[in-house]
Amino acid sequence: MGISAEEIKKRAYQLENQIIKDRRHLPQIAEIGTDLPKTSAYIQQRLTEMGISWKACGGALPEKLTADFVEAGFPKMEKATGVLAQIGHGSPCILLRADMDALPLKEDSGLEFQSCSSASHMCGHDSHAAMLLGAAQILKEHEDQLHGSVKLMFQPGEETGAGARIMVENGALTSPKVDVAFGLHVQPTEATETIGYAAGVNSASLDTFILNIQGSDGHSSQPQLCTDPLMILNQVYQALNLLVTREADPAAMVTLTCGVAKGGTAVNITPNKAELHIGMRTLDVEAAEHLKQRIPEMIDHYVKAWNGTYELTEFHTPCTFSDQGLCESLVPHLAEIVGADKVHQIPPMTGTEDFGYVTKDVPGMFVFLGAGQRGYAPLHSPKMVLDEAVLPLCRTPREYSGSLAAGKRKGDCLT
Repeated sequence: MGISAEEIKKRAYQLENQIIKDRRHLPQIAEIGTDLPKTSAYIQQRLTEMGISWKACGGALPEKLTADFVEAGFPKMEKATGVLAQIGHGSPCILLRADMDALPLKEDSGLEFQSCSSASHMCGHDSHAAMLLGAAQILKEHEDQLHGSVKLMFQPGEETGAGARIMVENGALTSPKVDVAFGLHVQPTEATETIGYAAGVNSASLDTFILNIQGSDGHSSQPQLCTDPLMILNQVYQALNLLVTREADPAAMVTLTCGVAKGGTAVNITPNKAELHIGMRTLDVEAAEHLKQRIPEMIDHYVKAWNGTYELTEFHTPCTFSDQGLCESLVPHLAEIVGADKVHQIPPMTGTEDFGYVTKDVPGMFVFLGAGQRGYAPLHSPKMVLDEAVLPLCRTPREYSGSLAAGKRKGDCLT
């Protein structure tokens, strides 16, 4: 593009009110999962208003994936409503991605535009979508100066760990072929307009194993006549924790957590089923690949050793990578926008970001954008707030009167 960073910043500031308007509207229609009809419709409407062509990306989900999501505790989702848009033509093609799904969490920020449903954007995805809409407007205005194309990826289902995968499988990185991809995430506990990045592995992988064990019930005084699924659950859980300590390199960051363990109704009844949910995170790809193979093997052997049967549901979200070369090329440009003193290399995030499905296939860079300060409620807290001054990345000598840092708190729903 033949437009300078200063010109882009100036135009972003001019669009500040619209970006904030978009961001404040999305909590009113917050939706969870992969099927976001209201949110997707709003994104499509805004793109159409800007004269930007778009298409749906996702479609009907395989029956097994729908069933697996339900097994994992999500509502029944039968389709994905991603949105793809393109500005410019041909190669090179740069992809900009924003997630737009909410969390199944009741908001308690007290802000006048807070969500009043059981879904809320305490994940910050409303701000990501609003910022990408702002970027779309600027890119569209300078479309004739683009040497190639920019693809906009508005993604549902990030919190499921599979939303990006669904869009990639439905052609998000093709026609035209994406050459590089960029994503970001706001961080309300970091100072506004600071940028953190991790070259190489940027976020942990997440491998989830949902185990349903079938035994045979009976009286607790006659254990020889029963197959106790709770005992099997306990054996499996201990074995998997030992597996991590014996077959993963101690230098690899590997955590294994039991999030759900349940079964039984009374002390004198051996139940006939039990349920165990295991989540494993690591920053080490080799460790992840090895343990993804060994965990199902261990489950199979332990359950069968105690005469049980089982069903196993798995979800796998890979590490996100920030390409070293891209980071070296782009850090100076990030410094132009926020100042060199505000751009820092940081350790990889031990949480998981499904942008990893994109960076598996194309070089990418993912950054964390400060949107508050230390002491703010963190992401996924019902009290999380953001400093809206970060949305156009353009502070002025005055403080924007609508900034969340100083915004009105009312608690009433907007209509």
